Amino acid sequence: MTEQKRLSAGDQAPAFTLKDSEGKQVSLSDFQGRSVVVYFYPAAGTPGCTTQACDFRDNLGELSESGFDVLGISPDKPEKLAKFRDEEGLNFPLLSDPDRSVLAGWGAFGEKQNYGKTVVGVIRSTFLVGPDGKIVKAMYNVRATGHVAKLLRELPA
Repeated sequence: MTEQKRLSAGDQAPAFTLKDSEGKQVSLSDFQGRSVVVYFYPAAGTPGCTTQACDFRDNLGELSESGFDVLGISPDKPEKLAKFRDEEGLNFPLLSDPDRSVLAGWGAFGEKQNYGKTVVGVIRSTFLVGPDGKIVKAMYNVRATGHVAKLLRELPA
């Protein structure tokens, strides 16, 4: 596999502005002064991505109480994100990165293993970004099932 950019704790979170499921611009800087969970997923409406999104939905109260907002980012177009949001009752912003530039900038797009084959695609990844805009925790190749529960256990105090 070729070497690709990976973010680590202490790195400045790469800035972005993307359209949400309503077509409105959302920037990481909109959350300055707040902690944010930024997670990247391959495709809205697929089984793993639905499981993961619903886990975030079901645990949003606990994440909010811990001071975290949640942003989900995929290459899907805003219309598909709106359908996904409505079908699953999602209660946090879903952002569209159709050219995958934000995914790549965060190290969440590139070569990965899929059923024993090397493919290029979205690397399911989650980041905790502190109020200062720095990465607190970077997690690559996370599992869709059980990931949010693990994240909650590992949240910084």
